[in-house]
Amino acid sequence: MRIAIPVHSFEPGGVERIALRLAEHWQAAGHDPVIVLGRNRGASVGIAPRLEYRTLAEPFRTDRWETIWMIWSLFQFLLTEKVDAVFCPGNTYTVVCVAMKLLLGDRCPPVLVKISNDLERQDLPRLVRPLYRRWLRAQGTVLDGFIAIADPMRTQVERELALPGNSVSVIPDPALSEAELRQLSDSGLSKRPQHGCRFLTVGRLAAQKNQMLLLEAFARHAWPEDRLVIAGDGPERGRLVERTNALGLGSRVQFLGHVDDVRVLYAEADVFVLSSHYEGAPAVILEALAAGLPIAATNCCVSMEWLTGYGQFGMVVPPCDRDTLGIAMNAARHLRPDIVAMQRLAASFTLESSGELYLSRLMTLVGDAQRQRREKIQSSVRVWR
Repeated sequence: MRIAIPVHSFEPGGVERIALRLAEHWQAAGHDPVIVLGRNRGASVGIAPRLEYRTLAEPFRTDRWETIWMIWSLFQFLLTEKVDAVFCPGNTYTVVCVAMKLLLGDRCPPVLVKISNDLERQDLPRLVRPLYRRWLRAQGTVLDGFIAIADPMRTQVERELALPGNSVSVIPDPALSEAELRQLSDSGLSKRPQHGCRFLTVGRLAAQKNQMLLLEAFARHAWPEDRLVIAGDGPERGRLVERTNALGLGSRVQFLGHVDDVRVLYAEADVFVLSSHYEGAPAVILEALAAGLPIAATNCCVSMEWLTGYGQFGMVVPPCDRDTLGIAMNAARHLRPDIVAMQRLAASFTLESSGELYLSRLMTLVGDAQRQRREKIQSSVRVWR
């Protein structure tokens, strides 16, 4: 199969990183993935050099208009080249794929969508939520196939997109390779004792991740000898650093920026913290499970209670409450979770197993589209006769 995958840029992001590793896996399996790239820029340039990329020359810097530019780029590509299927790597790309269906009509290849984030966006203003729900229903009507990335998401996806029962496939998010799983599982073996608790969070410094809440929780509830490590970069960094200094935490909070290899961070940490408004099945939670780290997280997705073993592996609290998050962080430091059970759960989210399931689902979609096309042609011929 020739599979087109829209990707905005090489800026570090979980959706894009997993899309590229899936494409590498499919290429190794003998298929022909093509990355339709909006901008050939970003901190992760060069992470998948063997893939085929197609990029239009930017008339100007398109960063602020990346969705519009991605629509134009993918439209131009699909107009000129034959593709069997389009893989939509996450929720942020559904608008691009709906646009392809509207612009190309019957000429648009079938689109398989990975639902990468929780669909109950409680962070949205109340007046916006009805429009957002209509947008979800439109996706369910226009696009061809949907993947939930964790089992608890299936019912939510079917309900919010108004899809018939059992029409959504569940394929665990391929967040880890088997090699990464082994490396993370071994990361805690050499952990050195240290005064205080070392809290770790990993992710883009963006509004969705709400690290501001984490800083407030840490300031109000951490013990004097505790430390907080924040790995990642993004548009919120300046505000976060400024707030850190205003809270008097400058010597206790470390901003590492983007980190390519996070294994050392997990090895040195005592508790992993996630403060997001919304997620799907966060790759960083799976990494924490593999490393055997207790977790304190906001209930930012329908999968979070399940991922944390319903309290066995970590504490889950409502989003946007700094005090409950701070209390959960302190409670998590005392947890002694079943590390074997944590790693068993993480092991179900590997590239090697999920990559093949995605291929199978794509093949089914392509076969269905070809059969429908033949039936339409045969129907037209009968009418003509």
